[in-house]
Amino acid sequence: MSFLRAARAALAGQSGVCRMLAAVTVVTVLVIIIVLAGLSVSCGNGSSSSAAGHIAYATLPSNGSVVLLQINGATGAITVGGSTPTTGGVSPNGLALHPSRQFLYTADSRADTISIFSVANDGTLSFTNSIPAGNGPDQAVIDPSGQYLLVTDNFGNNPTGGDISVYSIDVGSGALTEVAGSPFPADANPTSILFTHSGKFVYVTNPGLGDVTGFAFCPPALASEPQCSGATGVLTPVPGTPASSGSGAAALAVDASDQFLYVVNPSASNPPPFQATTGNISAFNIDPNTGALTPILGSPFASTSGNGPAAIAVDPTGRFVYAVTPGSSASIWCFAITPTNGELVEVSGSPFSLAAGVQFALFDPSGNFLYIGSVSGKGIEGYTYNPSTGEPKIITGSPFSTATTPWNMVLSE
Repeated sequence: MSFLRAARAALAGQSGVCRMLAAVTVVTVLVIIIVLAGLSVSCGNGSSSSAAGHIAYATLPSNGSVVLLQINGATGAITVGGSTPTTGGVSPNGLALHPSRQFLYTADSRADTISIFSVANDGTLSFTNSIPAGNGPDQAVIDPSGQYLLVTDNFGNNPTGGDISVYSIDVGSGALTEVAGSPFPADANPTSILFTHSGKFVYVTNPGLGDVTGFAFCPPALASEPQCSGATGVLTPVPGTPASSGSGAAALAVDASDQFLYVVNPSASNPPPFQATTGNISAFNIDPNTGALTPILGSPFASTSGNGPAAIAVDPTGRFVYAVTPGSSASIWCFAITPTNGELVEVSGSPFSLAAGVQFALFDPSGNFLYIGSVSGKGIEGYTYNPSTGEPKIITGSPFSTATTPWNMVLSE
């Protein structure tokens, strides 16, 4: 820094009071520069030019492939990369990326298989093999420990009509082995599936019934829990579930503290003053010991306008809930979460009339960007959001075309 050398030279040619005054001046300049440097880091939209990027993937069921996406960590822009070979009659729907970023899994709804891919350092995928799955595999998720893959089966072979298959993951090869007792009954047509951040509980939606079904989960770290009895990888029904949510219960999200569960019900009707709005958000307290669900006061919550919210996301700070509807009119609902009780309060300006969709809604790991899957746009809508008000703003270049409808999306940590 040349200004420091010049200041030292000036001090060397002075004496007494002059040196002292010059030193004070230099210190003052340094303080101002440090403060300004701090401001330059803290101001802006929450990201910096040096922010790390991410890889991501999206399933494209109509052509039987998975596409690689590169996320710019500074701007949130998506660069669409190569895809796996087009394969007819497979229809990959759900997908899950292992925390190690070495393996990726797809739930192939038409082929009744689970496909396993190895992930190269640059994110490209190589097909390893596929294994038989349940009847109509739909969504897939990996538990937070990275040891188990769970897949919802729409048409299970049990009296309730649907189930969840659980597989242990070989961390060296990515191979899957179905655990003893799997598949586990999960009521009719389970679709969306979600782990709490702790990995202790799993919840699925049953759209045909308008319900949410919950399970206690038992990875090795929780084997000593009362509901596990030493068993690992098993699902135990949560007391009081299935819990009634609303017509068409489609997708769910949990807050950052694992206290509150939110579910979008796209075809639910609402009482006054929201009778003109179709669809709402059910909110539940999660019992930290049993996983039981209790409706939150005021639930369900609806926006002043907009219809059919079918995708939902909670920002990583746990401050806001976003529910999205098709189209671009009153399409993004945003609610602030009341930390003390989980109640939802619609933010100023919501609903926002921005292009959206109902295939999925999720945040990048940094929490700077919100991505929404669109049917009509055949791509992915990208938004930043104001961390104080929740207001979303479109990312330059959005929507990012995937040529055909993306069904699900995952991002690397």
